[in-house]
Order: sequence, then structure tokens, then C-alpha cells
Amino acid sequence: MNPALTTELQLPPLALYIHIPWCIQKCPYCDFNSHAVKQGIPEQEYISHLLADLHQDLAYVQGREISSIFMGGGTPSTFSGEGIQAILDGVRTELQLSPDCEITMEANPGTVEAARFAAYVGAGVTRFSIGVQSFQAEQLKALGRIHNCEEAIKAAQLAATLPLQSFNLDLMHGLPDQDVTGALADLQQAIELKPPHLSWYQLTIEPNTAFASRPPVLPEDEALWDIQEQGHRLLQQHDYTQYEISAYSQPGQQCRHNLNYWRYGDYLGIGCGAHGKITMPETGQIIRPVKIKHPKGYMDISKGYLDECNQVAPDDRAFEFFMNRFRLLEACPKQDFSAYTGLPITSVEDALAKAEQLGLISSTETDWQISPKGARYLNDLLSLFI
Repeated sequence: MNPALTTELQLPPLALYIHIPWCIQKCPYCDFNSHAVKQGIPEQEYISHLLADLHQDLAYVQGREISSIFMGGGTPSTFSGEGIQAILDGVRTELQLSPDCEITMEANPGTVEAARFAAYVGAGVTRFSIGVQSFQAEQLKALGRIHNCEEAIKAAQLAATLPLQSFNLDLMHGLPDQDVTGALADLQQAIELKPPHLSWYQLTIEPNTAFASRPPVLPEDEALWDIQEQGHRLLQQHDYTQYEISAYSQPGQQCRHNLNYWRYGDYLGIGCGAHGKITMPETGQIIRPVKIKHPKGYMDISKGYLDECNQVAPDDRAFEFFMNRFRLLEACPKQDFSAYTGLPITSVEDALAKAEQLGLISSTETDWQISPKGARYLNDLLSLFI
């Protein structure tokens, strides 16, 4: 398939991702660009480079407001409240934020305290994403986490008292030697803390991680399916709605930053190894800039910040678009496909017809929507667009 670009690209909404690469220690399952703290964090130096990196990317803004900001890592909560304030003040100087801009910060329970959390909120953070992963001591140890159950509960309770728009708990299932009872106990504990948003996802073994070289014993497929089915029912019983493959929220509490990713929006990416996605209507291009990965190289001012910049070829755009859109359970407006890829709908009609025939999606005059079967067999669905 070599589809011709027949539609002028439209600019989608724009978000900002900020990467802070340091952690207290590297978790054995983690394949993100993170580095264990060894001799202290060069906080002020790194912030100056973050803002210089942002300044170099301003041409990508193209007159748009920033709809959401996400500070990820690594562990952003290794930075001081003053450091987060300096980052967000610098961002506000360079960019126009929407009046209701969602500003999320990842935090680990083992690195937080009340004064620091309050300082982050004072700096402008409106949403925390707290990396709990499990409430069970043996599982936390297996995952290399440095917090305990009590610290995880305290962090969630603290977030609930602060003037935030929302907060999220990250929780894993399918952990080493975990059974259905243990997985549901974790989920029940999370629900009792009443987070407006829950990311509940299965542990997978990623290449180039400690778990990849020394794989733990994970639950069998049958147990994993039971965990997912029973966990899904438990979440529904407590008014959590699944809106994405691994995300649940209370009404109106979906993560806007993640929605922008899955709706094939644009985003600036600043910081070590950060990725961006930018639409260029004047040239008909969609580009993906990638920043230098290692902190030492990133902060070497003689090299600049850009490591590579890849174009999304027309042949790849349909797959990319649906790989993102079909993570969401909401309906996908058909008009977004041509607007954000530049491709005619005719270029994917056969694949979509096959998907509908197989019961993987449904279709109306205006929308496509993934079915429960399609969500279960997402890889099979996406293979139709390769």
C-alpha cells in the first residue's frame, strides 16, 4: 500500500512532556530512560537545559496553546518544590497554557512528604500520578520498589487532601507468583483510597531490563485472564469506567494528557530521551523528534539536544493512527483520520471492512469504535493496517 496524501493536514491539539531521568534506584522491570542517583542530582543545571531545549522547539508550537503537561521519568519527585516551580515558571514564559491546562507529575511514595507535595501543588501541579504498583511487601520487594505499603497509603491519602484536579494510582497485576486473590486484594486496597483515576496494567517483561535477563515466574495465562475479568468487574462495581486498555476513571476524571496521545494529538518532548510528535501542515509532514538519551550527553552544550528526527511515512500513518485511537474505548470520529494523517479514508476501507466483519470494531456513518473483542485481540486488529 502506498497511499497518496490527498487531504491537507490539520493541526491537532498540542501537549508538553517533560522528562526527569533520575531515580533512587532502577527497578528490574523498567525500560524507561531512567538512571539511579549516584552522586547527587544536578537539578539547577538540568533545569536550565530543559528550558533551553524547550526554547529550541518553539517553532513546533505553531500558534497553539498547551492543553496538558506531563512530567515523567525517572522520578520527578526527586526534584525539590523550588525546582518544579522553576521548570513550570520557565514553561509559562515560553508557552501559552490553556486556562484549564492539566499539569501532571509522577511521584513515588518513597520519595514524598507532605511539605514537598504541597510545594509541587503551589508550583502549579494539578494532578499526581503515584507509582504504587502493589501494596504487598513481597511484591514490592520483587519489583525493586523502595516504598512500603504504609507509605503508599499515606501518599494517596495526602493527595486526596490537596487542592488538586485529580490524582492517579499506578497499579500492576500479573506480578511474580501472584494469584488472583493477591491481585484483587491490591486492587481493593487501591479502590478504598478513592483515587479519581486508576492505571491498572499487567506486568510485561521488556527487553534490556533486569527481568529480561533473569525472568521471574509470572502467572499462567488462565490466571491472568481471571485477574483481568474479576478486576474489571470489581472496578465497575465501584463506579470506575474503563476508557482505555489499562486505564479506569471516575466520571470526568480521564487523564487529558494521555487522551491527547491516543487521539493522535501533537506533543513537544523535552529532556533526556524525550520523544515528540509534531504535525507540519505546510510541508505535509509528521515528524518525531527524539532528544539525546543520557544526561551527560544531553547537558553537553556543544552537542545540542536533538538526537534524531524521524518522519512518519505515509505508508505508516494509518497503522500509527489506529494503534493510538484503538487503545481508547470511545468512538473515533472518521473525520479525524484524514485530518490528522492526510490520507483518504479509501486507503483503509478494506482493512476496516475486514475488522468489522471479524467483530473487532463497529462502524456508523460518522464513527468507528473498537469492540470488546477488538480490545481483547488488539494486536490482531492492528495487524490489518500494516
